Amino acid sequence: MDFYSLVTVLLVILITVVLAKYTKILLDRSELPPGPTPLPIIGTLHLMNLNDIVKSLLDLSKKYGDIFTVYEWSQPVIVLCGHKAIKETLIDKAEEFSGRAYYPVFFDVTKGDDIAFSNGEQWKELRRFAMLTLGNFGVGKSSFEERIREEAQYLTDVLKKSNGSPIDPNYHMERCVSNVTCSVMFGSRFEYKDEHFQKLVKCVRDNFRIMSSCWGLLYNICPSVMKHLPGPHRKILENFVFLATFIKNKMENNMKTLDSNNPRDYIDCFLIKMEKEKKNTSTFYNPNTLVMSSVGLFFAGTETVTLTLRFMLLYFIKHPSIAEKVYREIDEVIGQRPPTYEDRHYMPYTAAFINEVLRYADVIPLSLPHKLTADTQIGNYRFKKGTAFTPLLSSVHNDKSLFNNPENFDPNNFLNENGELKKTESWFPFSAGKRLCLGKSLAVVELFIFTTTLLQNFTIKSSVPPEKISVTPVGVGLGHIPPSFEACFLPRMCSSE
Repeated sequence: MDFYSLVTVLLVILITVVLAKYTKILLDRSELPPGPTPLPIIGTLHLMNLNDIVKSLLDLSKKYGDIFTVYEWSQPVIVLCGHKAIKETLIDKAEEFSGRAYYPVFFDVTKGDDIAFSNGEQWKELRRFAMLTLGNFGVGKSSFEERIREEAQYLTDVLKKSNGSPIDPNYHMERCVSNVTCSVMFGSRFEYKDEHFQKLVKCVRDNFRIMSSCWGLLYNICPSVMKHLPGPHRKILENFVFLATFIKNKMENNMKTLDSNNPRDYIDCFLIKMEKEKKNTSTFYNPNTLVMSSVGLFFAGTETVTLTLRFMLLYFIKHPSIAEKVYREIDEVIGQRPPTYEDRHYMPYTAAFINEVLRYADVIPLSLPHKLTADTQIGNYRFKKGTAFTPLLSSVHNDKSLFNNPENFDPNNFLNENGELKKTESWFPFSAGKRLCLGKSLAVVELFIFTTTLLQNFTIKSSVPPEKISVTPVGVGLGHIPPSFEACFLPRMCSSE
């Protein structure tokens, strides 16, 4: 057979395979919720604005409803929009929706040996262990607040050195938040000037930014192709390897001085558990799960809270009338003493302000993908075990039937007619169901204490007029990232003195 005949045969085979697969996709569509017709090979990628995937999905929901189907290449993904759809799935059928679907930018690094991207008994066991260990170190309890207050004071001292000059607070805030996580993970904090610590934090920041760009989005949609193409997405693996190497070295050092009766940090606790389980051939506790779980906890514990605090500062300088109300409440309730998480019960406007930051910033607009652990009925549709779902959390946070003028920043969304903080089920900044963010109890305390400490100590302003300050986030995939900005931190005393 000559060369041209061989090429012709191969092309015929390729076209036949593609057409056969495409025909199967079209036949299977009849059993799935409505959605745009996929094209061969690229699925519905042609309908997605890679610079604003959230808006693309919201626009599709207007046409196809709260539960609809899109295709990532040939793989169908069910998108969930609105409070009703998310409640009926992640909450009402939490067990069935507790699986984690393939998410290449993370899974290709962890191979499912961490907490966030494992499944089944491994996920349940590693999550239970993490929650127990964090609880034993005081996370979620008043005893842990002192660590957060100490770190807030370090941040305050650093910002005072700016002498009121305009600075980008991002780097200081990243190190502050990360140090709280480090105190649990590694048993100690780092100095902000520590070059190795700066590198760790930079790896987290850069990876979140890349993952939230069109490069990260494309990698998640077509990893088999993107793995072989040049681009910023190739830096993701390199950064994760740096984090994993640091934690592996920390693990090896901890092993040399381990005292089973006096664990110093999360790594010690994991090593002790490994020793107890060493005769169990089916154990989930091994050096790799230790390293990968620690990478995931460090990553999640650093960036999401940092981004939320950056948005908080941005909204604060953007809305001076709102800022004044928060200042007044801090002065009246806290004065100059260190704030405590208990203070939130007497500060409804400040608590509502923080809730509104979480809603409006919408840092994680798309929840990490879920998959079914069993065949499940939702409405008129019967979904098979393993079906992938993407909850569009942003659809809840911007629902006009749930919030007044959701396109505007307004703490009154979380206050009743008497000015009291009201509870709402229509709010998922930490996702929902069995996969609820593991660090929620830590994050809410951090956000309150960091926010009140900063505003207690500084009048925060910008050299840019409020009306010219942009709060439009960047990032199109994993997260929303605030635009770069500078702020002036002017020392203040509470008005009651």
